[in-house]
Amino acid sequence: MTQAPNDQDLIARPGSRLEITTPALVLDLDALEGNIAAMAAITKAQGIGLRPHAKTHKSVAIGRRQMDQGAVGLCCAKLAEAEALAAGGLDRLLLTSPVTGARRIARLLDLQPRCAELLAVVDDPGNLHDLGEAADARAQNLDLLIDVDIGQHRTGVAGAQSALALAEAIAAHPRLTLRGLQGYAGHLQHVAGFEERRRASHAALQALAEVRDTLENAGHPCPIVTGGGTGSHAFDHEAGLLTDLQAGSYIVSDVQYGAVDLAGADVAPFTAGLFVYSRVISASHADFVTIDAGSKTLSTDGPLPEVVFGAAAGTRYAISGDEFGQLTLGPGGAKPAVGDLIGLQVPHCDTTINLFDFYHCIRGDALVALWPIEARGASN
Repeated sequence: MTQAPNDQDLIARPGSRLEITTPALVLDLDALEGNIAAMAAITKAQGIGLRPHAKTHKSVAIGRRQMDQGAVGLCCAKLAEAEALAAGGLDRLLLTSPVTGARRIARLLDLQPRCAELLAVVDDPGNLHDLGEAADARAQNLDLLIDVDIGQHRTGVAGAQSALALAEAIAAHPRLTLRGLQGYAGHLQHVAGFEERRRASHAALQALAEVRDTLENAGHPCPIVTGGGTGSHAFDHEAGLLTDLQAGSYIVSDVQYGAVDLAGADVAPFTAGLFVYSRVISASHADFVTIDAGSKTLSTDGPLPEVVFGAAAGTRYAISGDEFGQLTLGPGGAKPAVGDLIGLQVPHCDTTINLFDFYHCIRGDALVALWPIEARGASN
């Protein structure tokens, strides 16, 4: 961590939520715990496992709560995320993007003995060769999933025959074991309409099923088939393919997912639980005020944050520089004064979380804990 957290003296003081030093990333623990329990119950009822994606929260404390609720493991986008979580005692991890280059592969092998289960993905014969040589040199075994491109066009093999060639190469190597497949339709997670998203996701999963069938018919079992996300959690089990779901953002939701009909009939299965608290620092103009939360504290890769308290309904936020934001005031209601507290629902939870060192955790009106974001900035 770059510095000690502010506000330790506020912990457990009644009403201390209103005294938090801003800007701050504020996590509502009641919402978090409710969302974790809800997704655990949903996947249990669906008959599939839950392998939540830790790239959302980057937190040992949250990952531990997910595991305590029955998750089969945690996903990490990058090796450094996995290293940070393993340092905190979380030891069932899947790296969802390829680990390439000699130095990173060496770190992967360093991490492997510290984990009860460590899965890596592969989509390239050259990378597979490098993993095999490194495993040979260290006399270590590696468990692998073949990553399959099912429409996002980011990583993954492009078809069944490419996957089969990798499966055969893995089978020929004594240090490598094929554990199954990964296929993530990230490009579909924010399709707003429920039925449109459902149809598109089922079509993507059909492509993954064809790869699985090709491999299994050739004698390469795939006991793990992992994928899906928050946007497709309600129906991906219907394909009868996935063994576990890689949802991440469900734990806190955000403005992006607030625009998506996640469960049909505009039912919201998860509660908004993550906010940036800010304060008014200038109120010199009649129609707007300036607050202390700009692009260094709010992600700018999606929609704008939504004002949830502290200003009249209809108040709109705009970035006003690295450190500042501007609130154009909605009709009616009192104009916020300098020092007033403003609550903003985060626009994109993953990328906003990565801007902070700590969660300010609240229950009701009290600050109850400060949790480090151990994997913040862990991008290599």
